[in-house]
Amino acid sequence: MLPGHAPIGVFDSGVGGLSVLKEIRLQMPNESVLYFGDQGHVPYGPRRVDEVRMFSEQITRFLLGLRAKLIVVACNAASAAALQYLRQIFPAISFVGMEPAVKPAAEVTHNGVVGVLATPATFQGALYASVVGRFASGVKILQDTCPGLVGQIENGELDSDTTREILEKALRPMLEQGIDTVVLGCTHYPFVIPMIKQIVGPEVRVIDPAPAVARQAARLLEMAGLREKENGTGLLRFYTSGEPARFSQLLPTLLGEPGEVQQSIWSGKEIHSAAGVDRFYRQVE
Repeated sequence: MLPGHAPIGVFDSGVGGLSVLKEIRLQMPNESVLYFGDQGHVPYGPRRVDEVRMFSEQITRFLLGLRAKLIVVACNAASAAALQYLRQIFPAISFVGMEPAVKPAAEVTHNGVVGVLATPATFQGALYASVVGRFASGVKILQDTCPGLVGQIENGELDSDTTREILEKALRPMLEQGIDTVVLGCTHYPFVIPMIKQIVGPEVRVIDPAPAVARQAARLLEMAGLREKENGTGLLRFYTSGEPARFSQLLPTLLGEPGEVQQSIWSGKEIHSAAGVDRFYRQVE
């Protein structure tokens, strides 16, 4: 197999990382991608740091075992808890993680009041504190963890009354304090951007970091000489530690295209997958 034919590995606690995968498909349509959704452990946000690190390490090992050439940690909670740890454990592989888009928000806000929607793990992580400290001096940051929102999106409830109630509860107090920018600090949240925009109105900018993450992945692949050179559409393969049928049902809605989903099973601290990997590589080689 030529280096460029190896796939990109992407993982998240569930389907949220599909928002990042969607951008990767837009910017690098000829790249093949392996996606791992750890739905058996979703959400990562309330979990202990050591737990999220263990999950992230073993998922990375799983994806590298399938010859991934770059790993995208498409999960804010996993990035906050494990990104630096993964770079230490796997120094030969490049990682792209999620950084709360506080810097661009601080650059575009007109009145200096910014709202951030993220999970507890992201807000409690050193990465978030570092970004705020470096780039948001003089900016008023309002935060909300949107309890229950990840579960709603995992269930495909993008426009339900319950989803609206969660967002209203988070955003209305921020609007009362004058936010003019909202940062989405969880990869699940871009799937409810239409509802967020309905609530905040056209005067409030909504920042999704996924396009910037995809651009960084493309830059790293280009620098390493690993970009896929052939034209065409790359293949997708999905793995979930949850229910494959449910994951498959969500793909057309969340990603805009169907895909084959295999179940992966945690056995202790290791992941085992169903058959089918060899067929995937016969297709890409």
